[in-house]
Amino acid sequence: MPVTEIKKDIYWVGVVDWNIHDFHGYSKAPQGTTYNAYLVIDDKITLFDSVPAKFQMDLYHQIRSIIPLEKIDYIVCNHIEPDHSGAMPFLMEKIQPEKVFCSKMGHRMLLDHFHQPDWPYHPVQTGDSISLGKRTVQFMETRMLHWPDSMFSYIPEEKLLISNDAFGQNIASSERFDDEIDLAMLMAEASHYYFNIVLPFSPRVIAVLDEVAKLGLEIDMIAPDHGIIWRSNVPLILQAYRDYAEQKPNKKAVIVFDTMWHSTEKMAKAIAEGLMEEGVAVRIMHLKQYHHSDVMGALADATGIICGSPTHNNGIMPLMADFLTYMKGLKPLGRVGAAFASFGWSGESLNILTEWLKSAKIEVVEPGVKCKNVPDHAKLAECKELGRQVGKAIVAKVEAEA
Repeated sequence: MPVTEIKKDIYWVGVVDWNIHDFHGYSKAPQGTTYNAYLVIDDKITLFDSVPAKFQMDLYHQIRSIIPLEKIDYIVCNHIEPDHSGAMPFLMEKIQPEKVFCSKMGHRMLLDHFHQPDWPYHPVQTGDSISLGKRTVQFMETRMLHWPDSMFSYIPEEKLLISNDAFGQNIASSERFDDEIDLAMLMAEASHYYFNIVLPFSPRVIAVLDEVAKLGLEIDMIAPDHGIIWRSNVPLILQAYRDYAEQKPNKKAVIVFDTMWHSTEKMAKAIAEGLMEEGVAVRIMHLKQYHHSDVMGALADATGIICGSPTHNNGIMPLMADFLTYMKGLKPLGRVGAAFASFGWSGESLNILTEWLKSAKIEVVEPGVKCKNVPDHAKLAECKELGRQVGKAIVAKVEAEA
């Protein structure tokens, strides 16, 4: 992939991973991703971030198309996760930089990952800055956005924010900028990325956005470590991140279920009818067809989450257990939920689902609906009524915050 000059003498030298679809082992990335690294040519030539170890030769050739690697003076590690630091041992050998800048926690994590105490570490914190010559780099720690080591690098002369994982998306593309691709698709991928990776740290997102505003940083370009660079829609993605973090209620619900012989599926459809009668939009998602990260993507703008499963070995279906574990870890806030279940003889799944939802701090509408074997018209009517009750709770929540 050719390097791209994103500003005068500042280059994208990253790698496009066209074929990855399993991102970090827990989220789907059907459009692939990029690992973005940035090279600033100044009196002190500086490389910001790197790529996974398996792509280190790609990065090598990207940089060599501009300058020999040994001319690089500084390396800045904004984030130590291996997809952004994996090439560090190779780079350190080839470049032998004067200094490696990272956060204080990043220093510890570089030691833990690579066990190289002799690298020229220079830990920085919020408020520290360095001169590259014509340009300055200001550092801002962004702990738990989304790792403890995370930080931003801001170049005020260029109004450029290099933001590591924040504001990223999983998109493999020959285009580098937000005004070169479909904006609706870009925003959908940014939302999917946020709700599967950044969501648990939403309070930190708000705090960081407030700090950026307080510092009065002028930003006309955001260069994340994954996906597309923002140059025409910077205010849009900044506001979107605040909206994502605030998780304001919407009149939408996701019904997620697994089923063996379609009884639970029939119940899901009846619940959806009740929700729609209350003016709530619905998405029905069968876990054998949708990955848990797809469900979280759908839950991004949904206030309702209704979960259904047959009883299986005195528990719930494995894919439902997987989803509930995943959702609980992401800590969605302000959601309304309910449970429904079918069973053949023992029937534990309804209580299990209800307790899982409560443990995830979901506001549960009770009682849920439980059906032995195949639902008849009366049981489907109960399901429809459950949908109505959840719908009323969603509408009330939306109106309360209007």
